[in-house]
Amino acid sequence: MLHIYHGDGKGKTTAAVGLAVRAAGAGLKVLFMQFLKNGSSSEIKILSGIDGITVMCCEECSKFTFEMNSDEKLAVAAKHDNMLRTIGDLLSQNNADVVIMDEFLDAYNKAMLNKELAERVIMDFSDTAEIVLTGRSPDEIFIEKADYISHVTAEKHPYSRGITARKGIEY
Repeated sequence: MLHIYHGDGKGKTTAAVGLAVRAAGAGLKVLFMQFLKNGSSSEIKILSGIDGITVMCCEECSKFTFEMNSDEKLAVAAKHDNMLRTIGDLLSQNNADVVIMDEFLDAYNKAMLNKELAERVIMDFSDTAEIVLTGRSPDEIFIEKADYISHVTAEKHPYSRGITARKGIEY
């Protein structure tokens, strides 16, 4: 089944982390992939230590996309494509029950990955595994395929008062 957690509010990754922990606790094999994130978010250390959860991040992604030059964008896109191929390989071998693709929607919308490859992986395997996509502005192809859609809306957020992201809370 395909899950989408999207919107401008805080909690998309948090919900995905919660599902990863729940699934691992039930004995399911979880693949937690972070697109556009280099592994420095606080949840990665804990998730990496949980039996049944495999974590992969994009170490090449050390900047926001608007700060990257074209070579850096190409390197990140290549890493994302490798991550997608890994997902496809693991799913085709039945080595994952739940695949969380954190910040995937943003990577997809910014063309920071091969869209055809991404669509193929999601469409081919969302009937045999739980696939979770997080980020903003899901494409219509994913909305139509989705079994779950949760829209996370920011009604109030400290950022609007100039408070930047805080370690352990937003990352």
